[in-house]
Amino acid sequence: MASALAAKMGFTSLRRKQAKNFSVRISTMESDMEFGCEVKWKGKDLFDLVCQTLGLRETWFFGLRYNIKDTVAWLKMDKRVLDQEVPKAEPITLHFLAKFYPENAEEELVQDITQHLFFLQVKKKILEEEIHCPPEASVLLASYAVHAKYGHYDPNVHEPGFLSQEELLPKRVTNLYQMTAEMWEERITACYAEHRGRTRDEAEMEYLKIAQDLDMYGVNYFLIRNKKGTDLLLGVDALGLHIYEPDNRLTPKCSFPWNEIRNISYSDKEFTIKPLDKKTNVFKFNSSRLRVNKLILQLCIGNHDLFMRRRRVDSLEVQQMKAQAREERARKQVERQRLQREKQLREEAERARDELERRLIQLQDEAHMANEALLRLEQTADLLAEKAQIAEEEAKLLAQKAAEAETEMQRIKVTAIRGQEERRLMEQKMLEAEMLALKIAEESERRAKEAEQLKQDLQEARESEHRAKHKLLEITSKAIYTSPGLLSDSMPPDLSFSRENLSFDFKDTDMKRLSMEIEKEKVEYMEKSKHLQEQLNELKTEIESLKLKERETPLDIIHNQNSEQGTSKHSNFKKLTLQSTKSRVAFFEEL
Repeated sequence: MASALAAKMGFTSLRRKQAKNFSVRISTMESDMEFGCEVKWKGKDLFDLVCQTLGLRETWFFGLRYNIKDTVAWLKMDKRVLDQEVPKAEPITLHFLAKFYPENAEEELVQDITQHLFFLQVKKKILEEEIHCPPEASVLLASYAVHAKYGHYDPNVHEPGFLSQEELLPKRVTNLYQMTAEMWEERITACYAEHRGRTRDEAEMEYLKIAQDLDMYGVNYFLIRNKKGTDLLLGVDALGLHIYEPDNRLTPKCSFPWNEIRNISYSDKEFTIKPLDKKTNVFKFNSSRLRVNKLILQLCIGNHDLFMRRRRVDSLEVQQMKAQAREERARKQVERQRLQREKQLREEAERARDELERRLIQLQDEAHMANEALLRLEQTADLLAEKAQIAEEEAKLLAQKAAEAETEMQRIKVTAIRGQEERRLMEQKMLEAEMLALKIAEESERRAKEAEQLKQDLQEARESEHRAKHKLLEITSKAIYTSPGLLSDSMPPDLSFSRENLSFDFKDTDMKRLSMEIEKEKVEYMEKSKHLQEQLNELKTEIESLKLKERETPLDIIHNQNSEQGTSKHSNFKKLTLQSTKSRVAFFEEL
């Protein structure tokens, strides 16, 4: 079987030697590219071709990585591609990734493409939880990632639900809280809205500035053992070497900055570190495999070189790149300001147009209402004219009746005067009749007296008395006169006529048109150095009550303890390096 495998490998090697070219697929954080390479090409030839294709000049941060068994390796620049342990199947797949991380992204990253590739790689590591990120920082980073993708926040465009298909938060964070996707989106959108005025490049840089303060940012971890055989983790990053306990990748137990290290070497699985202080003994540790030692050495050499490079004057190439970058940023700033002014003028013009359209619609509505009101007024005027005509005819009729009533009143007055004269005459006759009756009564009394005197001679005077009574009765029947009933004055009721004056008062409605000045929307952004921690604390306070404590991971618990103690990545590094190198080496060997 071994002979067959050797024969197969020999055949493959022979076929490659016969072939003049081979194909390579380069996978970047954004896309895949395929290249045809010559057999004699070294790693640097392929790497330079990829950088040239991407327009990347800050090549010292990047490398071509490939998978080998259960670990990874980086393509060596000074060795032929096909002579390395790259995958045998064509096209050979290599990953173009950041191999070394900057200490300060804002100061070191010059090109936009460099910044963008770092942004994509760091975001992927955070989402895949290769870099531990606390929940409040995850929300803020997600808001910058949204800004980098969608640009300025516009509530008319970015309506609720527009982030439903986006992967923005680590699953560990979403599982840690009793919050729906809508609640997370609401908080991310609230932060996103505060970033107005930033460009996409600035949003990516803000993302990196926050991410670089995370404890696991830019650290490569490897399992090692010290002299005592204790299992530990070695962390290699831009600042130096760090020793961790296996269950705590956030807080190193001791650290060794690159400026304290004079030499690094390995022999088989044993790794040797020589401190710069010659009085300090070398310290050693063992890794699991030889291949891991090779990887550790590559990362140590590269990070050490960049560490020393940062502390020297920039090379002419870097100075030129930074000058070009400053010019480009200034040009972009001027262009952005011009576009901002144009956008502002356009928005003002659109608002003025919308206002004019609104006023036009309002005027049209008012004109329509005025036409309807005019139509109603015309109908009302016609009705009032008819009523006025009827009222005029009624007035004529009433005037005629009033004239007739006046004539009747005159006639009644004449009749009343005539009746008054007749009444006066009747009253006079009644008075005369009363006087006559009084006289007759007196005469009757006298006659009665005479009758009384004649009683004595009854026999003689009976006939005379009979005649006297007969005569008295005749006189009485003729004298008594009953007067006719008086006419009662029956005045006809007064006939009164009143006519209302009909009038119509039409009042024109004043149409008030308010012209409002458009206020320019100005959003002031707070400097990260002053307000970032306050923003993170505010986010933490908002969601703290919804946390499920039982779902916290060991790293979450360690991070919370560090936060309560006020320990950060940089403060802890400074604290650890205050001790002498000798004491730290001794501490490492006693772990």
